[in-house]
Amino acid sequence: MSVLQALTDALRDSSVEVIDLTAPLSSDTPIIQLPEPFGNTARFGLTEISHYDDRGPAWYWNDIVTGEHTGTHFDAPVHWVTGKDGEDAAQVPAARMIAPAVVLDFSAEAAADPDFLLEIEHVKQWEAEHGPLPEGWLLYRTGWDARSGGQAEFLNANETGPHTPGISVACAKWLAEESPVLGLGTETVGTDAGAAHSFDPPFPCHSMLLGAGKYGLTQLRNLARLPVTGAVVIAGPLPIVGGSGSPCRALALVERS
Repeated sequence: MSVLQALTDALRDSSVEVIDLTAPLSSDTPIIQLPEPFGNTARFGLTEISHYDDRGPAWYWNDIVTGEHTGTHFDAPVHWVTGKDGEDAAQVPAARMIAPAVVLDFSAEAAADPDFLLEIEHVKQWEAEHGPLPEGWLLYRTGWDARSGGQAEFLNANETGPHTPGISVACAKWLAEESPVLGLGTETVGTDAGAAHSFDPPFPCHSMLLGAGKYGLTQLRNLARLPVTGAVVIAGPLPIVGGSGSPCRALALVERS
């Protein structure tokens, strides 16, 4: 039996489960909010073209308005100035859109401290128990997807700015330069912590990982349903020529006994 035939059989008999890691897209989908004077992305919107009516009696369709970085989305290297000479959304190799994934679960820590930061020692401790990071995705579970029902709760901002978990400068640098991972996936609005604007350098996950030719996946959900190791993630941007990223449908394949 071929490998692909074995996979399709496993999908049919549910010995391999497909788990959707994607947040639904709607006008209620939380979006990042940058302070003045910076520009901000558009909320997702649908404009009806026809709905089985005089404008089109047998069909229903819409125009959509969305930012590249709205909802569950893929960050290409060119999204950040450090990766400006790297791949745009259309240049990401298709073979890199399917990769193994591991889950680092720090949801308890993030529940206790919304500004919790993943440090190198956390990753090293995880590796000591579960083995080395793969040439694939590091999925950072914080439980933040439980807050995705509304903008205010998801961004968790006050007068000092957003307060959401993330990754320290040192850890971002280590993941970019010394680890084999091809990208970082998070449940929050972006790959960086809410307070990352105040870090040195600011937004280190964007700056360092994208600058190293790696990728970002954000606003993921259902990471709690994935095993610590052994999942395969399928995720990629729409091939928008010159695009810095795009909304994507992120799926995980999980082997069930």
